[in-house]
Amino acid sequence: MRTTALALSAALTVACSVAAAQERDAGRSGFDGCFSPPAKYAGQLGDFASPLKFYDGRAVKTAKDWSARRGEILGRWHKIMAAWPPLLKKPKLVTVKTERRENFTQQDVRVEVADGFLAPAILLVPDGKGPFPAAVVTFYDAKTGAGLGMGRSDFGYQLVKRGFVTLSIGGIQPRRRRKDEAGIQQLSFEAYGLANCHTVLAGFPNVDAKRIGIVGHSYGGKKAMFASCLYEKFACAAWSDGGIVFDEKRSNVNYWEPWYLGYAAGKKQRWPGIPGPKNPRTGAYKTLIEQGRDLHELHALMAPRPFLVSGGSEDGPQRWVALNHAIAVNKLLGYKDRVAMTNRKGHSPTRESNAQIGEFFERFLKPAGKRADARR
Repeated sequence: MRTTALALSAALTVACSVAAAQERDAGRSGFDGCFSPPAKYAGQLGDFASPLKFYDGRAVKTAKDWSARRGEILGRWHKIMAAWPPLLKKPKLVTVKTERRENFTQQDVRVEVADGFLAPAILLVPDGKGPFPAAVVTFYDAKTGAGLGMGRSDFGYQLVKRGFVTLSIGGIQPRRRRKDEAGIQQLSFEAYGLANCHTVLAGFPNVDAKRIGIVGHSYGGKKAMFASCLYEKFACAAWSDGGIVFDEKRSNVNYWEPWYLGYAAGKKQRWPGIPGPKNPRTGAYKTLIEQGRDLHELHALMAPRPFLVSGGSEDGPQRWVALNHAIAVNKLLGYKDRVAMTNRKGHSPTRESNAQIGEFFERFLKPAGKRADARR
């Protein structure tokens, strides 16, 4: 156990900034340093419109003001992306197959993510009595998150080994022939489906409904961000290099595409690629840009719930400029160390970044006496 703890501490040291390392030398724990931007970005707010101002320009001065402002932001985004159908009160869960893996149980299941829409998923349950913390893991498919695919986006497998119940699930596409789903942006509909996945996990007797997080990488990082920001019952979230702001200089931060926020209901869809005169913005993305909206408004909806940006090639340290707005909202509410970022060079997760995500979830979803860091 001591060797594992030391390895994890070393991983954190590599990924955090120089400023964070100096803070650790001053006596703070390894992960604490990842809640502070490098000096270069400290306090920088950029050109982002402040979430602490109502759309009519009034300042948000109190927690009560923030409650009203939060509702305003949420309402505006849902209006632009098209409102969700009613959330399912008791989503169905159908077990297809059950088997043992290592020290946990794996179930191949079908989860009702929308009315009558059963999506394939993989449920991993650790040995023991519980109640356990839990996490929804979202990606292109269910197998990768459960450790049955390629790469290191196996967050469900990593977390079940740490004592979490995990539900890994792939893409959730709206059914355009249904009136209640016809005009909704796909990324918002994905978030809706993941909110229903939260309800499934919360209904398990061996899961603590108040300790359910969400995590995803790349496309899954986008989905995890939208789901956690738009559905406040997620207790915390980790977003791995999905692109946390609109950025038309980077082709992989492609919120403008029809399969994210660029869907144009009843019209011919745009060609893939960065927007330009011959291939202009469409759908909700076009409206959001025209109104001066950016994803930092969604980040602010997390407050005071904690979130981690596991940044890679698309979300470098410069993204702290956007994250500083979420820090400001938390400060108004009396909270600190709720917004974290780690960084790596490439897009794909690494052993180090996975260790950071695991520690993040342990820190915020496990009682202190049951966390790995409590046994160091």
